[in-house]
Amino acid sequence: MSSEWRQITFGDFLGIQRGHDLPDQSRRSGNVPILGSFGITGFHDTVKVKGPGVTIGRSGASFGVAAYTDKDYWPLNTALYVTDFKGNDPKFVFYFLKQFDFSAYNSGSAQPSLNRNNLYPISICVPYPDEQKLISNFLSTLDDRITLLRETNTTLEAIAQVLFKSWFVDFDPVHAKQQGLEPEGIDTETAELFPDNFEVSELGLVPMGWKVEPLSDVFDYKEGPGIRNWQYTNSDKGTKFINIRCIQDNDLSLGTASRITDEEANGKYAHFHLRPWDVVVSTSGTLGKSAIVRKEHLPLMLNTSVIRFRPVEGQLGFCFVYEYLNTPEFLYKLESMASGSVQKNFGPMHLKQIKLVCPPFEIVSRYETICRPLFNKLIENRAQAQILANLRDTLLPRLISGQLRLPEASPGLV
Repeated sequence: MSSEWRQITFGDFLGIQRGHDLPDQSRRSGNVPILGSFGITGFHDTVKVKGPGVTIGRSGASFGVAAYTDKDYWPLNTALYVTDFKGNDPKFVFYFLKQFDFSAYNSGSAQPSLNRNNLYPISICVPYPDEQKLISNFLSTLDDRITLLRETNTTLEAIAQVLFKSWFVDFDPVHAKQQGLEPEGIDTETAELFPDNFEVSELGLVPMGWKVEPLSDVFDYKEGPGIRNWQYTNSDKGTKFINIRCIQDNDLSLGTASRITDEEANGKYAHFHLRPWDVVVSTSGTLGKSAIVRKEHLPLMLNTSVIRFRPVEGQLGFCFVYEYLNTPEFLYKLESMASGSVQKNFGPMHLKQIKLVCPPFEIVSRYETICRPLFNKLIENRAQAQILANLRDTLLPRLISGQLRLPEASPGLV
């Protein structure tokens, strides 16, 4: 801890108070962010607090969760919000609260709860505002790069989704040719692959010559084995396996994944190992959450409540499989066919009942040729974002505590 920093109380560092009630029926369309227990939960047309703003989740699962906005906003009563930064850099305050351990200051009983009166007397050590600004700029640079990579990926995914919908859901090239028009946005060679008429099928009108296939004939899928608690190893060695909590924001977060021994993973569970470009989908709780397995995730195994999908070779390609699994049609089937009264579940027996319209493999291959580079870039961006997030999370507590000074950290990022 730096001797040049100030030893002050939490109450001298900032002022906080409980947020303000705003029932759903009172919210009106606008662009004012509403900050709740986990950050932005919606938008309103009325400003309650001038930005920048910092909030802290008050209770339950959001206990101690910090959020930041640089805009004017409305803080909900599910959070505490900073009313007075007392000359401190707002973004530094956010990063300080983000890594602060609130667990020792729980004022609740049945569930965790924060009370500002319990926080104000706490002694903390912080730098002067000039150094606060340097630290927050450094960490913001990392966050901004991560955000840019994620925004780029959103665009890449949107391009692939739009093309999939046009070709394989709305059949736009077929409709165009049926009307004697040239299909838009594709070259002549690609346009020639599409028919110029439709025929009746059990799923309604489909492009001439396209087949209705059982999903089980064109998708290679496998459900996890249902590993029991007593099989887990407490060691940091062994093979990780996923569960539905690992699927977050269309990617895998494996920080809390459990493990079994390598001997067991490579023995009786060897056929449950995942490979790069496998698509995993949650089949319990929140149905249909999906992620693409990256090489950085491996070695990794399936577990219960998750199904692994691959294309059957010569029938479909990765891009088609991934996009189909994220279509409203497939997600609707998950919800409507799932069983269970308390928590819905979806499994292989339901997948066997699904049929889909499959184009000739030449068209699938052309779609793959166009979209695979987009997914290659998407995967590259996710890997880079993860590296930056790991770097930020490693440096954050050391910078905030003064254990690491910025000249030592990485001057090129400041």
